[in-house]
Amino acid sequence: MEAAETSLALEPELIVATFLPSTELSSHNPAWESVFGGAQQVWDRLPVQDRPLIRSYLTGAAAGKMATNRLFMVKHPARDQPLPVLLHFLPVVLPRGESASTAAVIVTGEVLAEPTSWMLSQTERHRMETLGRMTMGIIHDFNNLLSAILGHTELLKRIAAEEPHFEVAREHLATMETASLDGAALVRKIQQYLRQERDREFEVVDLRRIIEDSVALTRPYWYNEPRRQGIQIDTVTEFEDIPSILGAPSELRDVFVNLILNAVQALPQGGHIAIRTAVGAEGLVRVEFSDNGTGMTDRVRARIFEPMFTTKGKRGTGMGLAVCYSTVQEHDGDITVDTSLGFGTTFTLTFPPAAARLSETASTKEDMRRRSARILVVDDEPMVRNVIAKLMSRRGHEVVEAGSGPEAIQRCKDRHFDIVFTDQGMPDMSGRELASNIRKFLPDTPIVLLTGDTDAGEPDRSVTLVLTKPCRSEALEAAVQDLLMPSTAEGAG
Repeated sequence: MEAAETSLALEPELIVATFLPSTELSSHNPAWESVFGGAQQVWDRLPVQDRPLIRSYLTGAAAGKMATNRLFMVKHPARDQPLPVLLHFLPVVLPRGESASTAAVIVTGEVLAEPTSWMLSQTERHRMETLGRMTMGIIHDFNNLLSAILGHTELLKRIAAEEPHFEVAREHLATMETASLDGAALVRKIQQYLRQERDREFEVVDLRRIIEDSVALTRPYWYNEPRRQGIQIDTVTEFEDIPSILGAPSELRDVFVNLILNAVQALPQGGHIAIRTAVGAEGLVRVEFSDNGTGMTDRVRARIFEPMFTTKGKRGTGMGLAVCYSTVQEHDGDITVDTSLGFGTTFTLTFPPAAARLSETASTKEDMRRRSARILVVDDEPMVRNVIAKLMSRRGHEVVEAGSGPEAIQRCKDRHFDIVFTDQGMPDMSGRELASNIRKFLPDTPIVLLTGDTDAGEPDRSVTLVLTKPCRSEALEAAVQDLLMPSTAEGAG
């Protein structure tokens, strides 16, 4: 019996159970029983701390709210290690007269483990596939959380900007915003990896600001911690006026942070770090990171950009400077090192400048066409919906909220909207389904799809524009102004 149970638990078979709206188990398939046990056990194999959480998902589904891609670790008696199980909680809604009610809750899922009979190559492939599926679901939820964090941070920054005595708060909020944006960029990298694609859309970047952010982010490492150990490390910046470059701010920030941390590690007895900017030969933008630390031998210097090469033993991965080199190359730049054992190290980075008129044209264009709009924001997550509405309201727009597709359709029938922003992943009706329904009676209203999914798709006959969460208010505002221009021109004619 134990062997058969083990086989069932490990096979990637769909597990299914039906629960009543009261959350009582009604029926289940054999694969479910092999994982969770019989009808009397239900959630006994889950950790105690996870049981209230899973009951909340059941209760939410009984109220009509779908929850997908929820990962739980099941203590299976036939395995030494917990069994990872991905579950989806799906309400079965039946129409009853003019209203609808949940008749049952279907819970489906799959075991993220491989049969013991598989070959090693099959096992690794299955692990990567299941990890990818799980990651896609987590990314969607994580993007919603980041949207709320970034939105509320921006709202607080605007409030703090109006209060002179909130200067310290502004500094903390700026750091929070930077960390959140870096988190969003990391999520995008994971998305691009899962889809096997790369994002080459760079923006105009102010290197001085990114360097200042990097110095602030690393302050605990070069200031606080060394002083607790009786060591003093001073960091100074010498900025000459330099033109902007085209690049990815989060990736460049990663490079600068890495170089600062490397300098700190080269100063075990203390010292100083100097960061300089200048315009170099042929108009290239030059950034230098110097320290008066331990320096390197010629042998080490020749290999520091090699992947997996490290002088830090088990503390190092050998990937930090290799990634820095790759990132700089992707920005059409170059990175060199000048070092001498016992006399310190200088890393010099050079980048081609962006055309100065690029940023000037963008800002002039923004100033010339700012208009207010009546906007409908549709999202089943109140936290995300509310923050988008507040951000747009502070920019002078009239905003109405809707928590579902059917509610949004009714609001569009009741009044006119210049633009509709809608989430894609909603339980009653997806964003694209909502857009198709709105098109039946409002063929010309711009509809913007906001999504945290890894495969957002492209604009089509129903969807005018697709934006990826988390979105900053600047991106939302730019979309509004772009979409208002054609309608304004038509109205003028």
